[in-house]
Amino acid sequence: MTEPDAPLADADYTQLANFRHALRRFLHFSEQAAAGEKLTPQQHQALLAIRGRAPGTTTIGVLAERLCLKHHTVVELVQRLETAGLVTKYTSPEDRRMMVLALTTEGSSRLERLSRAHRDELQHLGPEILNLLSSLHRP
Repeated sequence: MTEPDAPLADADYTQLANFRHALRRFLHFSEQAAAGEKLTPQQHQALLAIRGRAPGTTTIGVLAERLCLKHHTVVELVQRLETAGLVTKYTSPEDRRMMVLALTTEGSSRLERLSRAHRDELQHLGPEILNLLSSLHRP
């Protein structure tokens, strides 16, 4: 890439476009994999965000922050996940005013299948994405 204040060259646009395309390919894969588990991409991300934190530490507020969504949007998302039997809520033992989110057995099973598929896809696409990302830092 060129100096930060210099006009972008054709090669800069090509590198950025290729990087964006690789990311989009991964996101498309992720959307399709989630659909295969009868989940929306946001539902998949919510399950992953809950599982990716220490047990007992994910609240609606934390999940909203992790998903970059508004609180009321996450409330609705969690309600749909609860209705589907994928997430449960319980009162925090440390602060009885807080509700904590946890995956159900079914939620964990679906996330396990999705995470294995994502790991495999990243092993395939990862080197290309890393190479493209690295090329964005070259002068």
